[in-house]
Amino acid sequence: MKPDFSKTPNQLIPAIIQDANTKKVLMLGYMNAEAFETTQKLQKVTFYSRSKKRLWTKGEKSGHFLNVKSIHLDCDQDTLLIYAKPEGPICHTGSDTCWGEENTNALSFLNELEHIIEQRKAADASGSYVASLFRKGINKIAQKVGEEAVETVIEAKDTNDQLFLDESADLLFHYLILLQAKGFKLNDVVKTLASRNT
Repeated sequence: MKPDFSKTPNQLIPAIIQDANTKKVLMLGYMNAEAFETTQKLQKVTFYSRSKKRLWTKGEKSGHFLNVKSIHLDCDQDTLLIYAKPEGPICHTGSDTCWGEENTNALSFLNELEHIIEQRKAADASGSYVASLFRKGINKIAQKVGEEAVETVIEAKDTNDQLFLDESADLLFHYLILLQAKGFKLNDVVKTLASRNT
């Protein structure tokens, strides 16, 4: 991946920064070749500041770094899309994004939870409930999903909303484990649902 910095007179290309989890666009900055190389080396987003006329690692003063998760180059090789994990608010105003938006997405936590389950899958079974379930095999995992489903149905017929939400969370958690045990992710289920909406 090699951006073409020669396409602009000042050798700067735009870099769009997007939260790797929430998918919110956080900010836009500019990079020259040196800023791009520094970003790759440090794995922290580094721009060329047009006002300061120097390299500027986002967070160098505030501590609100943008930790690089992946870098993508557009089809013309003159614009970057960087998925990053922010350490605090991004805008100098204190806002989560430079557009004043909250950097939240309730469903993005499910992606993070899937990643946690994937990591714990290989952990020591004696210290991890998730790892111990995987070691017990698909039958035990499927059984656990069934148990949680029954408990959710029971609580749905009652009037205690918190217990219903607690059992629903348990059911979803164990379903995510079952999906991974079968080699799938939640996004595979979403794609299946979307294919039916025609």
